[in-house]
Amino acid sequence: MAETMKALVYRGPEKIGIEDVPMPQIVEPDDAIVRVTTSTICGTDIHIWHGGMPEVEAPRIIGHEFVGEVVAVGPAVRNSKVGDKVAVSCVTQCGECFYCVRGIYSHCTTGSWIFGYMIDGCQAEYVRVPHANLGLFTVPEGLTEEDVLFVGDILSTGYFGAENARIEPGDTVAVMGSGPVGMCAMATARLWGPARIVAVDMIQERLDAAVKHGVADIGLNPAKVNVAEALREMTGGRGADRTIEAVGAKGTYELALDAVRPGGNVSMIGVFEKPQSLPMNTLWIKNIQINMGLVNANRIPELINLIQTGKINMNFLCTHRAPLNDILKGYDVFGNKKDNCLKWVVTPYVK
Repeated sequence: MAETMKALVYRGPEKIGIEDVPMPQIVEPDDAIVRVTTSTICGTDIHIWHGGMPEVEAPRIIGHEFVGEVVAVGPAVRNSKVGDKVAVSCVTQCGECFYCVRGIYSHCTTGSWIFGYMIDGCQAEYVRVPHANLGLFTVPEGLTEEDVLFVGDILSTGYFGAENARIEPGDTVAVMGSGPVGMCAMATARLWGPARIVAVDMIQERLDAAVKHGVADIGLNPAKVNVAEALREMTGGRGADRTIEAVGAKGTYELALDAVRPGGNVSMIGVFEKPQSLPMNTLWIKNIQINMGLVNANRIPELINLIQTGKINMNFLCTHRAPLNDILKGYDVFGNKKDNCLKWVVTPYVK
């Protein structure tokens, strides 16, 4: 392999660009090197780009949602071999530390954590994958890379949000935010058998897409209706049984709390850049439960099974595709919600 590769490097707020960087190397015995064949731009990448996550230290190769081909493995790698096509968990996990043995993989103490955050990510030609035995998942025969592209992050995140909402059969579930993560939360919420899934967003085209592709039953636009009142009207005056916040913004945060019925659950998976207030003077009496957190990404095999059997299909999110050469355009289009872009898929660099 060459000594250098092309990668998108973050140099500080609003400073990103394609650069020549050193090729990643095997460092630990359970490392793998993966040639990135398909990746995406994610909402968290946009937060990093704008400086909303100051803990990300420059220079950093960003990106964390990808599929690729294994090109090298360390001597302790057992579950993957050179030549395997793999989907990759966005969260690296050792499986042995205090948090991993308790199933809280997103807080693994080995210092790796999430690609493109504390370690270099996937918006590059190659990436080093620590703890490859627990982070690589073979793409089954018959599935394309785009079929499984989202299992490593947004589909796992949506599932995590739906799981934390503790949905029961017959529930009304309202998802605040109909971006890619919100739509993945809607799609996976179906697994628990809710009576109706309600998509909420200010962008009408996203609501229409959620209903058209069957991940939501109803779309509510806060610019056109009072969402909390509409949810109460369709539930006998109670409110949504479960709400999922999938944006990380003040408006969706407050709506998720306001729209849930007494005794219901609020699940928060949005990435917040700013503090939010919790109005305990009105909330304490509602007997609600609030869950939040970073995805554990521990359901990737199950999600791949569900995709294989046709229970989940998120391919409609892939609205734009372009090589790594054009990724700056992707940050503009996806980051600024232009051209009805749901996901910008990054294909390999063209030399």
